[in-house]
Amino acid sequence: MKKYIFLLSILFFVIGCKQQQAQESKEIRSNRRTNYDEKTDIQKQQKHENPRMQFKSIQSKYGYSLDVLQAIKDDINTFSTEEYERLKPMILEQDIPTLQNLVKKGALTYEKLTMFYLYRILKIENNPKISLHSIIALNRNVIEEARDKDRNKKDAAAFSLYGMPILLKDNINTLGMPTTAGAYALLNNRNTEDAFIVEQIKKNGGLILGKVNLSEWAYYFCNGCPLGYSAIGGQTLNPYGRGIFETGGSSSGSGAAIAANYAVAAVGTETAGSIISPSSQNSVVGLKPTIGVLSRTGIVPISSTLDTPGPMTKSVIDNIIFMNAMLGEDVTDIATTKVPERKLYKIDTNESSLKGKRLGVIKGLLEDKIYAATIKKIEASGAEVIEIDPTQTPLEGFLTLLNVDMKYDLPKYLKNNADKSLKINSVEDVIKLNNKDLDNRAPYGQALFEGIKNDTTTIEELEKIKKRLKQEGETYFSSLKKQKLDAILSINNYHSAYAAVAQYPCLTIPMGYKDTEEPLSLTFIGQPFEEEQLLGLGYAFEQLTKIRRMPKNYE
Repeated sequence: MKKYIFLLSILFFVIGCKQQQAQESKEIRSNRRTNYDEKTDIQKQQKHENPRMQFKSIQSKYGYSLDVLQAIKDDINTFSTEEYERLKPMILEQDIPTLQNLVKKGALTYEKLTMFYLYRILKIENNPKISLHSIIALNRNVIEEARDKDRNKKDAAAFSLYGMPILLKDNINTLGMPTTAGAYALLNNRNTEDAFIVEQIKKNGGLILGKVNLSEWAYYFCNGCPLGYSAIGGQTLNPYGRGIFETGGSSSGSGAAIAANYAVAAVGTETAGSIISPSSQNSVVGLKPTIGVLSRTGIVPISSTLDTPGPMTKSVIDNIIFMNAMLGEDVTDIATTKVPERKLYKIDTNESSLKGKRLGVIKGLLEDKIYAATIKKIEASGAEVIEIDPTQTPLEGFLTLLNVDMKYDLPKYLKNNADKSLKINSVEDVIKLNNKDLDNRAPYGQALFEGIKNDTTTIEELEKIKKRLKQEGETYFSSLKKQKLDAILSINNYHSAYAAVAQYPCLTIPMGYKDTEEPLSLTFIGQPFEEEQLLGLGYAFEQLTKIRRMPKNYE
């Protein structure tokens, strides 16, 4: 009798699980994010010790949500919860060479890989308890595009982006999709051509899965506002601690989405810390290249002096593959024509080592126990550690540089690269438009845009500021040349402003987790156009530590 009751209990449990899966599958296929009452969550955030985490809004009032999925409803209906669970160990946290090998062996297709990510996005984003608000829009044609990759594949190389689903920060123009920069003013910026780097991604076989949220106008809009908030995307949340840890900015959606395994990789953009910060906060690998290595054409700007896109991935290998897929000289972006030597990046995965490398360690950072322990580990691996103590400078005029650049660069984008139907032509036009409904369009104000409008710095004065700032940045990292260092080691985006004005590349890689489980990353800073060297160092460090782990509740 007891045996019968036990078996009956097991049967009810299995049936219950099946019913739960069926209900979950039905909800996921509804293709619409359900709005929820966010008042309780917002009230909870007001107790946060960090003022930037005291949110006024979490859900977007204007966003596209996931309604675009209605167009591919029939395709999603063919993908079951059982199939999702079966594919999870094959896909989650795997690098591109592993995925390509699975396709080559016939264990996976590009269509299944794409559907897996779409299903996962819907599964998480439809659940208000774990949603990250990191997705702004999805490509309605991506499944058919994936099928086309399957039909035409010719043994894609292990180090190829072919057939890999990619997410783009929503300040990057994409044919057939809106590009909003998270701003109400660009809500209807729908009819644009592909940005140059998007053309390159497609040329190399990559699949554009969708667009991710960001700090509005790349976090040069409001003052002291939450990282990862935009009027169109809502409040991006950190999967390692929703509402507890900041997401980093401005490529917040890129960092959170890759941390949660929403795609193979994502593109971020940086002016000063906007790739390095969210990569660090979300425990992913982020590369901010030297200005000019990657084109900026078709990307909503802050500063033509400092802006650059860059790859955000789960591993250094994927970062290299993704970088190579975006490279190319763009005659419409003069910065790309100044690259001294354009070649694909390569590292020897068998020979890559830190042994004999000269690495600068910033003395003041050794007070951080994770950094200090990491440096000891690096030293034990054979690297030569040289303590440095660079002199801090205030970088006076930094905001002026951004103000004046954006004052002139945004109108150029609106004229040459935006939807012709837009009724805005300048920063002033955006301010006026938002003032008609500040509570929804700019709940945290638009102080930085007001600062741009009011800045009277002349072009001649700006050039002097640029020159002085570049010299200050180069002086800060002068030990790179003086002491013949291979790289300087920093934490997160602590020195991103200096690297920005010096126009030095940065590579950040997961280094550990605080007692609170908040991620912490080691950032390698090198001299201009030394991306390949940084990636080699980064790969050796990654193999030495293998520290990255998935966020709980997203496994």
